Order: sequence, then C-alpha cells, then structure tokens
Amino acid sequence: MNRIHVPVLAGELIELTGPGAGETAVDCTFGAGGHARLVADRLGSEGTLVCIDRDPAAAERFEEFAREAACRTRFLRMDYAAALAELREEGLQADLVYLDLGISSMQVDARERGFSYSYDAPLDMRMDTTQELDARAIVNGWDERSLVRLFRRAGEEPNAARIAREIVRRRAARPIETTGALVEAIDAALPAAVRRRFGGGHPAKRVFQAVRIAVNAELDSLDGALPAAWELLREGGRLAVIAFHSLEDRRVKRFLADRARGCICPPDFPVCVCGREPEAELITPRAVAPTPGEVADNPRSKSGRLRVARKLGSG
Repeated sequence: MNRIHVPVLAGELIELTGPGAGETAVDCTFGAGGHARLVADRLGSEGTLVCIDRDPAAAERFEEFAREAACRTRFLRMDYAAALAELREEGLQADLVYLDLGISSMQVDARERGFSYSYDAPLDMRMDTTQELDARAIVNGWDERSLVRLFRRAGEEPNAARIAREIVRRRAARPIETTGALVEAIDAALPAAVRRRFGGGHPAKRVFQAVRIAVNAELDSLDGALPAAWELLREGGRLAVIAFHSLEDRRVKRFLADRARGCICPPDFPVCVCGREPEAELITPRAVAPTPGEVADNPRSKSGRLRVARKLGSG
C-alpha cells in the first residue's frame, strides 16, 4: 500500500525562505508537489513557479497540480542541473530556488522501481525510467574494484570489499536480477556481529544508496546544480536545499560557506588586498533538522537537513 507523500521540513522551508506574492520560484525536485503547493499559495496569482523533475511519473502529477495551483506554473522534465542551466540561458531570474534531494516516498513505495531493500523487486533504481543505465547493469557489469570504490565513496560502507567480493562471486554463477538477491549477497558478505550492529537500520542501506547515486549521477547533478541555481538568483534571492545524507549535505555546506566568505587573504596580512566581498548571507548558520514531532509523524524525515542562504548584492 502506498504511503501518503509528506514533504519534509515544509514549514521550515516556507518560514526561512519567505516566498512572497508575485515572486518567481524554481522547484528543482517537484516529486509529488508537497513543497510546491505551499510555495504556490504564497506566490499568488502574479507569481510564477517553475517545477523540474526527471521522473515521468512526476510529470503526470504536475498536470493535476497545475490545474489547482494559485500561481502561474511551468514544468521541465529534465535533470535539475541541465534545467537550471537552460533557465539561465533563457534569462530567467528567480527569487527562490529550492531542492529536496534524494528519492521521494512515492518512488520508494513503487515496488517496481526497485529503490527499496525492504521487498523483492526488479533491480532498477532509475529516477528517469527512460534512461538506459540501471542498477542491474552496475551490480552485474562493474568490476570488483569499481564496486568497492562505489560502495566506499557513495555509500560510506566500511565493508565495501567484502560485499563487492560476494557480489562478484554470486553473479559469476547467476546474474543478480532483483533487490532481494542483492540484499542476500550483502547479508552473506557480512559477519553476524556486523549485521547486529545495525540495530534498527538495515545492513543493505549504504550499498543501495551508493548504487542509486551511481545510477542517477546524483552527486554530479548536485555539483552542477548548486552554481547554476546561484547564478539564477537575483539580488536578495534565496537558495534552499534539503539533503538526506552527509555526502549531499557536505557539498551544500561547503558551497554556501564559500559564498559567505569575505576576505581570503592570509591571516598575517595587515590589510586586505584580495578585495573579496561575501556573496551570501547564511540564513541557517547550522543545518536545520526535523522536529521530534515531524520524525514521529514521518520517520523518513529523520535524516533531512535544511540549509538556506540569501544572495547579496555583490553576487
């Protein structure tokens, strides 16, 4: 049974970014439209909301949203980094750009998409179901060294070598075609003592995250999207990002911190000679986490972290 989609940190996003009547906003990860509905209500009839998502299912949901939206709307079915670059080429200037990273509850709960380790399904994990590369191709086609590197870098998995070795051993006899078969390989690779340390988590979580990131080139897209979003903002515009794991959040934190820095002269210089002025004001000096109440209502929100910055006149 599908869960009702609940947008994460929705109240905090609205409070900290303050969408206003008549403004132009860009929703880079439309999903089920949870954040978009709240933003559209505040933009009003003179405002514009551009929605982006590469998932064909999101395009279908947007049609329903657009019929009821309180503002003007537009949809781009593209990777958000490419879409932001296209909007910049068009000359669009935005007052608000926001990204809700990762996968939506609706994608996780659609078993045929193969995102979840909780039930058996075809090994897929594509956000854009029209692209060629899927999880099955990575799990069965990448060599052992590449799998180890992927699990370590994109999953921060300490047992990457054990797991990659077991995957390669198993696929030599029979291709790993389903999420269940991949979970079995991961379980078999880990000693019982390691599996017990996961407590309420799941020993496959990190590997599934890593494979999903590779299938969808998520970190590359984020690295391209952040500067493109910043360039799209007019003076006073706000950039907000909700991240769900440390690989994403570190990138966002570093990007915003770099733009909030002023002088970069060595500390022993008596006066500033670089002339660098801050481009950003950090509205959230520290990442904002969901409240205990939100986590109780929506356990999937637990790892969400929101960061917001305002673009200054020198940007």
